[in-house]
Amino acid sequence: MSADPAPGVTGPIVEPRSTDPLLPEADPFYAPPYALGQLLPGAIVRTREVQIALFGTVPQRISAWQLLYRTCDLDNVPEVAVTTVLLPWGADPAEPRPLVSFQCAIDAVASKCLPSYALRRSARAAGSIPQLELPLIASALARGWAVSVPDHGGTAGRFGVAREPGYRALDAIRASLAFAPLGLAATTPIALWGYSGGGLATAWAAELASEYAPELDIVGAVAASPVGDPAAAFVRLNGSLFAGFAAVFTAGLRRAYPDLDLLLRTHLDARYLGWLAETETTATFQLLYRFARRDIDKHCRGGLTALLDAPELQRVLGDIQPGRRTPAMPMLVLQGVYDEVIAVADVDAHVARYLAAGTNIRYLRDRLSTHLLLQYIALPVMIDWLADRFANREPPPATTETAWSLAFSRSAIAGHLDFARLVTRMLFARPIRHDGPVIRVPRIQRLPIRLAKSQNRLS
Repeated sequence: MSADPAPGVTGPIVEPRSTDPLLPEADPFYAPPYALGQLLPGAIVRTREVQIALFGTVPQRISAWQLLYRTCDLDNVPEVAVTTVLLPWGADPAEPRPLVSFQCAIDAVASKCLPSYALRRSARAAGSIPQLELPLIASALARGWAVSVPDHGGTAGRFGVAREPGYRALDAIRASLAFAPLGLAATTPIALWGYSGGGLATAWAAELASEYAPELDIVGAVAASPVGDPAAAFVRLNGSLFAGFAAVFTAGLRRAYPDLDLLLRTHLDARYLGWLAETETTATFQLLYRFARRDIDKHCRGGLTALLDAPELQRVLGDIQPGRRTPAMPMLVLQGVYDEVIAVADVDAHVARYLAAGTNIRYLRDRLSTHLLLQYIALPVMIDWLADRFANREPPPATTETAWSLAFSRSAIAGHLDFARLVTRMLFARPIRHDGPVIRVPRIQRLPIRLAKSQNRLS
């Protein structure tokens, strides 16, 4: 599995099919090169071919690679991240196709929950959310689209940190466009898509795109249940059945904000700090079980109110709220009115900030869906909206609609039947391919590999 890296794309590293994947912290593939600072954002460091599996066990007939690429953190310090790039089985790289950047709802700091690990065959990642989202990713492949699935939380598991998910997603797109086996071009139309924690990451990417990656042709973004106000979500979920989300949020933020880490070590008792340490190796759903009803207020010197009033925490909570920049592309936002995890009022306010700044948003609110189910119930709506953007159809004017359910329109029912057939194919390891016409994309010169300052070999 060792790489022989060279500037830009290395020769593909093909791992034995029988080899169980290593966790990222033990896998040399994730190691940054010594000359990382000499690469431009999105430059590819090394690549390998991988095999994807449903829940780590059912191998999927999907063409898949992983790209280690240069990106940056909150403070613009260079770092590496991994994206898993996918094509439909048997796809012709010479045929133009659009690219979807799918931001999984990682919602964890444990490395086993990163999609680059959790989606692989033989991955030991039971309880991770990306494994549940593979059918959504496959639905994009079934349309003939290429897909990039970035580790938007970074290899350090900095869940919830401001702006970083956007940098990593956008740089993953740059790397995908430069990766020859995908057959993409500089003019490839691109869409962003994510749900819940992935919806928040999508919002960050949408906000940062025009400033950070203006060369990318991003035609639309679907940010479903995108949290809206992470600080309010933390307070609301603490002590609830979903207190695990508040705990993992705390664990992720303390990795990026040193002042917050010091504050927590000063104010939290040893028991709660020990629980936070459990998040380092625990997948999301097990974490929700372990932290259910745990209240940080009972383990905090001065109580939760005093902690929230601390200037160090106030600075962090102000920093992590999205909506201060204006996405330039049209957006689709979905939210459950009675969502038990994400408050509709927080998403309403998030959408209002974008609308006030001039973003074209179609905002759909569903009265009947629970949080986990909405991403599947609304799948036909989301993927058809993306198809319209790729087909260069003019988006309708900004609108807000509230429906009893997004599941029961005629087109939605047909979409659900298609999705059921797709999942059946996945369960029986049948090829995930696209047999219809791919949206025609004008092809010009392929985007060059993004390197600067040095052409020395990297290691």
